[in-house]
Amino acid sequence: MKMTLQKLKELFMRGPLGLTLVSILVGFSVGAIVLLIAGFNPIDAYWAILRGTFAKPKYVSYVIIYATPLIITGLSVAFALRTGLFNIGAEGQFIVGAMVAAMAGYYIHLPLLLHVPVCILLAVGASAIWGGLAGYIKAKFGVHEVISTIMLNWTALYLSNWSLSLKSFGKMGTGKSYIIQDTARIDLFGQWKITEAGIDFIRSHKYLGDVLKSPVNAGIIIAIILAILMWYVLNKTTLGYELRAVGYNQHAAEYGGINVQRSIVTSMSIAGGLAGCAGALQVMGVSHKIAKLAIMEGYGFDGIAVSLIGNNTGPGSVFAGLLFGGLKYGGSKIQDAVGAPTEVINIVVGTIILFTAMPKLIQMILRSRRG
Repeated sequence: MKMTLQKLKELFMRGPLGLTLVSILVGFSVGAIVLLIAGFNPIDAYWAILRGTFAKPKYVSYVIIYATPLIITGLSVAFALRTGLFNIGAEGQFIVGAMVAAMAGYYIHLPLLLHVPVCILLAVGASAIWGGLAGYIKAKFGVHEVISTIMLNWTALYLSNWSLSLKSFGKMGTGKSYIIQDTARIDLFGQWKITEAGIDFIRSHKYLGDVLKSPVNAGIIIAIILAILMWYVLNKTTLGYELRAVGYNQHAAEYGGINVQRSIVTSMSIAGGLAGCAGALQVMGVSHKIAKLAIMEGYGFDGIAVSLIGNNTGPGSVFAGLLFGGLKYGGSKIQDAVGAPTEVINIVVGTIILFTAMPKLIQMILRSRRG
């Protein structure tokens, strides 16, 4: 029994779970110090975050809604990292997916059972091409994917903004597209909630009615399915073996008969498709339109943090995405509750990422505590 506990302790200290938990603890500690320096009580601030996350069923629902695109963009970045690539272009791929889904949802007329998958497939396909383009540029010309994807991010942003200048798609004078058709939406009970029966149901059911006040949708279900698929593809298929082999050592993979250039394009295409799916689900489940942006919204960039904290795994990205969703939604409440600036949440997240990226330091801290 003692030996088993010792092995578990060693596994915790050396494994990714222990490193991540310590990083999160250090992140919140640094945030508390910053709050103290700024003259705020960190206990009150963190209590406000907890209440803003769990006090009402509606709050929990919003946390999940906030987390869904972060989980999927995290999967996008994680997939590329597991195959030796750094997909910093998830933001642009997210934008392309959102734009294509909005266009398909507005222009195409199909029944619900067909319209939803068609919108998602078109968005995923367009984003896969967008991500695959960066992979092709690297495979063919040796241009690092970080450089090409950064450029493609801005291209995607301005392409999306340009699409709103189309008179048949952009609502003139608003900087927004027309709202997609009801048959292209994945929000649950969206139309029923505004009927007399729906309003009565919400008023008469305290907990479930509170949840239905939020734009609850099927996105989180798709996110979990994608996380499972990512794990399966990488660990249980020949394709996943080849992609991971290229990520570990391109020369050894090529010597073993694997087409390295094709693997690079394939990996970036899959990563792009995942990020595009996040954009599609955001349009179809939450916003129902796209808007002209001067800067990027950050879903793809936050996905990098989610991936790192989740140890570049599917399950890890789900839990890290939920953590980020809770911090983003619950953290927005601290300004009203205690007057503390919401920017402290960015400090907490940044510190968590910093220490997650320094596993050797965390292991030293854990060993010193053991001594």
